[in-house]
Parts: sequence; C-alpha cells; structure tokens
Amino acid sequence: MIPFSILDLSPIMQGTTPADAFRRTLDLAQHAERWGYNRFWLAEHHNTLGIACAATSIVIAYVAGSTSRIRVGAGGVMLPNHSPLVVAEQFGTLASLHPGRIDLGLGRAPGTDKVTAQALRHYVEGANNFSADVAELHAYFQPPQPSQAVRAVPGAGMEVPLWILGTSLFSAQLAAKLGLPYAFASHFAPGQMSDALDTYRNEFQPSPQLGKPYVMLGLNVYAADEDTEGARLFTTLQQHFTYRRRKADAPFPPPADNLDAFWTTEEREVAEQAFCCSAVGAPDTVRQHIEEFIELGQPDELLLTSQIYDHAARLHSFEIAAGILTRLNA
Repeated sequence: MIPFSILDLSPIMQGTTPADAFRRTLDLAQHAERWGYNRFWLAEHHNTLGIACAATSIVIAYVAGSTSRIRVGAGGVMLPNHSPLVVAEQFGTLASLHPGRIDLGLGRAPGTDKVTAQALRHYVEGANNFSADVAELHAYFQPPQPSQAVRAVPGAGMEVPLWILGTSLFSAQLAAKLGLPYAFASHFAPGQMSDALDTYRNEFQPSPQLGKPYVMLGLNVYAADEDTEGARLFTTLQQHFTYRRRKADAPFPPPADNLDAFWTTEEREVAEQAFCCSAVGAPDTVRQHIEEFIELGQPDELLLTSQIYDHAARLHSFEIAAGILTRLNA
C-alpha cells in the first residue's frame, strides 16, 4: 500500500486575496481528510505574489485546528531562514496542540530571492550551515540534559518527526546519514531524482526515528473528466512558471486556451522538463501516469500537488486522484 498526501502552497489566484487562499486551503484539507489522504503539507515561500503561506507554522495551526485525523506539516520549512530554536519552539507548540499529527520537513533553499533571504535572517550563508542547523534543531526535540543551557519550551522531549526535503545528492546524503525520511521535489525539479534516490537508499543509516529508507515523491496531478480539460487546467501552472522565469511575478492566472501564443519554444521546453513528473488528463490517463511514476521511482508515499485556478475543479482533481490511488492500493 502506498499512502498518498497533498502538498499545498495556499496559491493566490488572479483576482483573489491571501484570505481567499487560506479559506481554500482549509477547505481542501477538510476534503482531503475525508478522501483518505495521509498528510497535508504546506510549503514556505516568501516575497511571491502567488503564494500565501509565508508564515508556514501559522497556516499549519489553522489547518490542524479544523481537521481531526490527517497529519499536517511543513513541506517544508526553509531552515536557512530561521533560528533552529525558534523552529523547535513553533513545532513543539504545534505538536503540543495536535499530538501525533505534526510533521516537520526541512529544506535547504531559501524559498525566495537572495535579497529577501537576507531580510529574513540577515545573512546569506544559511544554506552552508544547513547540516549543523538540522543537528541543532534535532537536539532541541530530544529529552533535555541536566546541564543543557538552552531548551525548547515546548519542544524538548517531543521528538517531532523530521524529514529532509531536496532535489540534489546533498539532501539525499544528509537524509541517509541522519536516518531520516526523504521527500524529493520531483514535481518541479526531477533532474537528479534517480541518482538521489539511489544515493539515499544505498547510504541510509538506521536511526531511532527510522529503521529503513522511506521516500516520498512529488507528483503534479491535474485530473478532470476529459483529457483536454486536464491539459487546460495545467496551463495555469505552466503560465505562472514562465512568468516567474521572465521575472514577472504575479498571482496564478486563469487557464489559457492557446499556450503557443503565450510562450516561446525554449520556454515550452524548459517547462516540459521541469514538470515531466505530472499526471494530466482524464481519470484513465492520470491512472496510467501514476502507475508509470510509481514503477519509475518506487516511492513509499506520493505527495500530490496542483495549482488549479478554479477551486471546484481543484477539489475534483484531488478527488479523482484519491479514487485512483485507493483502487490501486486495493
């Protein structure tokens, strides 16, 4: 059986507000819980007009407080932006309020541009200290020692589950060395997926948290009743990605009927490469893509994501995907 989960960005659609995005995030999480999804993760981004969940721990609290079973967490917190102690206190608080339901995925990238990263933590070398920051954060969740001068209160002794997120061999090696589960962001940066998974599985060292390798892979899912409609919904992500590459940040746009008039051949090829791990179309087409992706990566869990402009269509897509994966597991 392969558990299936959701990664959400609290996307801000053109013509809507962050408040609208948060309400839609919560509605999606509540539906996901009923449909059998295992986790609902939120990803930290900053200074991005299309993404609302910059204060990730607060949005996690909002979602966890209005759901009851589904695990809620960060996919992830970009650790170079934060003091490890502050992160430990935030997630110790979340785990105290919602015992057994909070995950903490850790990323090395800033989730923003260099100027914003400097404004967040006032130095730009945070990524170089990632391994040390992970170790410090992990220590704050362990039972406190009598001589320990600094403790996370709450947090100490709570052993909040940690994950390493990444798209590279570095993240795979670190996750393996620490004996932590590994989430690979194949939904937008699949280039090193095979090598990273081989590295993680071959070099994995068991830890108190995890006895054997555990991999979660990201997959874009744009499911609809017809192939043409799924492809049309997918154009919202393709346009937003291209706008970002053009340095023209904006909320997520409505679907386009003719992308050929929107982008160049080079832009199309770059987007196709970035989003090659995508299941787009009618239910039978999406099922085939999901089966092929599972065969390729052999994940222990799937992390599904999509940025669909119309909220009802987004719910329908995730419901279709849940039905497909439930039947595959059966």
